[in-house]
Amino acid sequence: MFINLNQNRNLKLFKLISEVASANNQSVYIVGGYVRDLLMKRKASTDIDFVTEQSGIELAQNVGKEIDPKMKVSVFKTYGTAMIKYKDLELEFVGARKESYTENSRKPEVEGGTIEDDQKRRDFTVNAMAISLHKDNFGELIDPFNGIDDLEKGILRTPLKPAQTYSDDPLRMMRAVRFASTLHFTIEENSLEAIKQEAERIKIVSMERIMVEFNKIMLSEKPSVGLKLMEQTGLMKLIIPELIDLKGVEEVEGQTHKDNFYHTLEVVDNISENTDNLWLRWSALLHDIGKAPTKKFVEGTGWTFHGHEFLGSKMTKTLFQRLKLPLGPDMKYVQKMVKLSSRPIALITDDASDSALRRLLFDAGEDMEDLFTLCKADITTKNSKKQEKFKRNFEYVAVKIKEVEEKDQVRNFQPPISGEEIMTMFNLKPGREIGILKEKVKEAILEGEIGNDSKEARNFVILEAEKLGLTLA
Repeated sequence: MFINLNQNRNLKLFKLISEVASANNQSVYIVGGYVRDLLMKRKASTDIDFVTEQSGIELAQNVGKEIDPKMKVSVFKTYGTAMIKYKDLELEFVGARKESYTENSRKPEVEGGTIEDDQKRRDFTVNAMAISLHKDNFGELIDPFNGIDDLEKGILRTPLKPAQTYSDDPLRMMRAVRFASTLHFTIEENSLEAIKQEAERIKIVSMERIMVEFNKIMLSEKPSVGLKLMEQTGLMKLIIPELIDLKGVEEVEGQTHKDNFYHTLEVVDNISENTDNLWLRWSALLHDIGKAPTKKFVEGTGWTFHGHEFLGSKMTKTLFQRLKLPLGPDMKYVQKMVKLSSRPIALITDDASDSALRRLLFDAGEDMEDLFTLCKADITTKNSKKQEKFKRNFEYVAVKIKEVEEKDQVRNFQPPISGEEIMTMFNLKPGREIGILKEKVKEAILEGEIGNDSKEARNFVILEAEKLGLTLA
């Protein structure tokens, strides 16, 4: 079977690489994800991998010289690979190889091999196809494992025995789940069983590599597909056991609670319909993480989860540290979303005070819209009337908050009087009194006792300073 590359936007590049390889008596093939996506008619990747049965580094250097004598070629001798950045493309060249693995490492022993050897070592049949760029068979599909048939059927199958494939490189288990989630593929039954069997092997993979795959699952159109597969195969219990702790429904005195694991997956899917923000999706994933440790049955009340948002916010930091996720602004954002996730619901009443609305505005700041997106995603009732009621209530609160914001300008609050002004007013040096007075001003504004206005704040500070025994300078 031949693939028509004549309409391909990279045809000139492929022809050039073909000519360079031929001039140097080298074979060359396009391999991997680019071939898969081309056959699926997906948007072409900007990363293209080439395999030669000779030296990948030598081929890259010769191609680089042909494109531009000053072209920079990045060489990675340890891995026998070289990379060229050309226009908007990243071109990687590698020599075909055989691989063998030891039990406690996913780093293989490597030796040179044929294109067939190279295809055998790949993760899935749909990624093991190659397109020849030889002059005599330019465009021929090399497909020893019938990957094109699996591609048409939407099946993920390993070229060799699945247990061996996953044991050799356990990250492939996460890749299987990721491809199932992002490409809408089904993991073939024997392969799925092998992942369950080999799940513990994921422990030898660095958490950074695992999270690269996990975040791609989180950014897929319907993340629950991948998250359910992780639960089903045992991978989730090994990576984020706190989510598995949310599973199950208990009953006491005829009273039950919802299964918070599957509820969480619904919330993640809901929010994914409205945002591509990875960390807002993570906020949805962790919004109920504190419910398992706070779950309690109270006689006459039923099941309670008091303080789960605050505990969940604390757990978020521990999770991010263990999962090697960024500990800066992204983590703090997720902590904030988890901590505030129930606050807007408490305001869905006609008598919600302006003070409560101001405090929510103050605490949420510029992330107010994201918080409402999370709260709306948290509506998972299947009762359409209840759904509409909850949405109307949120819209009502949004209007009230907008009115308060326009009137009091509390979002991204900046004190209308600075510490330096207070020091000048009372001829003070930096000290605890300054902090006390600034906090009192903030509280007075949030409670509506004074407006967010420098004159009112100044008069208020004078009165409060007298109570502390301070006099104007």
